[in-house]
Amino acid sequence: MLAGAGLMTSVTGPSWAGAGDAQTPRPRARAQAGRGFARAWFPRLTWLLRATGRPEEFFLKLVFMSGDYTKTIQCQERIRDPLEMFHSGHLVKICAPMVRYSKLAFRTLVRKYNCDLCYTPMIVAADFVRSIKARDSEFTTNKGDCPLIVQFAANDAQLLSDAARIVCPYSNGIDINCGCPQRWAITEGYGACLINKPELVRDMVKQVKSQVENPKFSVSIKIRIHDDLTRTVDLCRKAEATGVSWITVHGRNIEERHQPVHYDAIKIIKENLSVPIIANGDIKTLKEAENVQEITGTNGIMVARGLLANPAMFAGYKETPLKCIWDWVDIALEHGTPFMCFHHHLMYMMERITSKQEKKVFNALSSTTAVLDYLTDHYSM
Repeated sequence: MLAGAGLMTSVTGPSWAGAGDAQTPRPRARAQAGRGFARAWFPRLTWLLRATGRPEEFFLKLVFMSGDYTKTIQCQERIRDPLEMFHSGHLVKICAPMVRYSKLAFRTLVRKYNCDLCYTPMIVAADFVRSIKARDSEFTTNKGDCPLIVQFAANDAQLLSDAARIVCPYSNGIDINCGCPQRWAITEGYGACLINKPELVRDMVKQVKSQVENPKFSVSIKIRIHDDLTRTVDLCRKAEATGVSWITVHGRNIEERHQPVHYDAIKIIKENLSVPIIANGDIKTLKEAENVQEITGTNGIMVARGLLANPAMFAGYKETPLKCIWDWVDIALEHGTPFMCFHHHLMYMMERITSKQEKKVFNALSSTTAVLDYLTDHYSM
């Protein structure tokens, strides 16, 4: 589904919402710079929410989307080619695929703070192909959400190709998850177990490359490393020979969770491959990202938890600035983000800037109005 930024569409069919001139889009009026739409409307929203008794997520979305012009479109040609970015000589800063978290609203936020490339959360390709409901719930984008990589969990080359062809008009490429260590994924034949199936990985890359007509559409893989690094290098070489666009390497093996990242292993992989290599694992500041790139020689840096804690890290901030917190409020409410997701992101962002007692109070809040009240009382700009 394409949404937000005044435009909404679904990959499964037409979708209309709101009202407006059928020829001239009406952009949403923004409040005073630095305070934003949510804060300007907050007193009215609070009264309306309390007066109507409606479920707040539905009502917030109704209020924030009213008056917007929305119509079905096919996403215009992507503005930037990620593969060209990797050959620019500059550090490419990437938001990792994160289940439940790297959705459109969060991607919109990190793009405001110098993130160059974003991934969707991992989507199971088989469900995506077979279910309209899965497509509409798992994939949402808009014209500003670019460049974008859609990550799939897959173990069947044809199903993956079918999924890739569905998202091709709305994204820059797909990524095959070969690194998720969760038990359910491995049991289903997805994720990190694929590093032990190089022929299957090769077949999936080859099938997508041959069936997607757009020659600029990228096909990448994200992996973990083996204890025997020669096996990882062999896997990467086979993928490279098949035409993989780039490879992201999380520098831990399947069993490791919080152990130190093996950046030396990422460096060896980089030295043995010609395609761009992306380093991933335990990077929490822009300075750390620059250091890892220097150590490994990689073409880009992918960050997950570091961005959850500080979405502005790629802009050089060491902790989440207040403006970023309010930017999230504006963006999340504008996109109709469910309360739990909205609240959890704020918990992560405020982890380093709140006291233990403040965390206890804030984390116990159970409604959007309560969160907005708290932020207005304690962190108003």
